[in-house]
Amino acid sequence: MRLLPLAAAALSLAAAAALSLAAAGAAGAQEIRRFSIPDFPISASVEVPAGSRLVYVSGTVPEAADPSAPEGTVARYGDTATQTRSVLQRIEGALTRHGLGMGDVVMMRVFLVAPPGQERMDFAGMMSAYREFFGTEAQPRRPARSTMQVAGLVDPGWLVEIEVTAAGPPRAQVLPARRR
Repeated sequence: MRLLPLAAAALSLAAAAALSLAAAGAAGAQEIRRFSIPDFPISASVEVPAGSRLVYVSGTVPEAADPSAPEGTVARYGDTATQTRSVLQRIEGALTRHGLGMGDVVMMRVFLVAPPGQERMDFAGMMSAYREFFGTEAQPRRPARSTMQVAGLVDPGWLVEIEVTAAGPPRAQVLPARRR
């Protein structure tokens, strides 16, 4: 059959083209651009160039700050600042597993629940912990961010859930060896 050699040749050309594009993309990779808001630790917008590697971290919730406290209580997880710090530490760990860090976060969505007995979310508490991770001298990069109050999260003790998108340089692509 003549189609089999033609198909193999087409696949070889496609693989060569993919390698060429990957090399060109890595060589010509542009930097992520952040347009910051003066005196505030978020960016108004972030531009991620084509070819960047994106990592999406699912909604992350806090670890128990006091495992001896009753389940489903704020006492078990701590106040908004404590929970935010825990969540951001967990996100940092997830990003590290992908070879990225907090400075690679380009978009963040923060979901806050009002603490018991309060009508409004504790934005100041969230910001106090957030400022430990973003817009610092050690880590000056700032993500674009949305923060919203929600009626509740899965566990009644959770006051904070955060999801992020991070971007970094493309990984080197390794194509499987060709069979002969």
